[in-house]
Amino acid sequence: MPTFTSLHELTRLVTSHHGLYVRWSRGPQHDLPDATSTDDLTGVKLPGLSASLLDVEKWWGDRPAPIWVARRLYDYCHLPGVKDPRTRPWVLRGVETARGPDNEPLVTDVEPLGWISDQVIDEACHVVAEQPGQWGSLDRDETA
Repeated sequence: MPTFTSLHELTRLVTSHHGLYVRWSRGPQHDLPDATSTDDLTGVKLPGLSASLLDVEKWWGDRPAPIWVARRLYDYCHLPGVKDPRTRPWVLRGVETARGPDNEPLVTDVEPLGWISDQVIDEACHVVAEQPGQWGSLDRDETA
């Protein structure tokens, strides 16, 4: 599977295709045989892989797309530290079939498109840090 090595390269992909998602996991080879996720709180098996939609929303207007993509990546960049150090982000195309308990898309009919390199995540963190407002990742333990 190819690897996206710059935020610019990934943004080009996201702005030229709709229905792309990022998933943080050990990868397609681990996820696709079962193609389900599990709710960490209850242990319930979910009908698809939990992922985050990368599509730029219309209300975003003509604002810079790299900021949008950076924020989508930044939101879950804490996962390797709290779930499994082998957790990595990868881009996929799929069909949203349901929503999970955190209102995340659950995706089936998955087509892996590529890994997202650590360099891209570093770029995303830098872009988010440059924004005028304060923003944290969705790491629930961060405020505990």
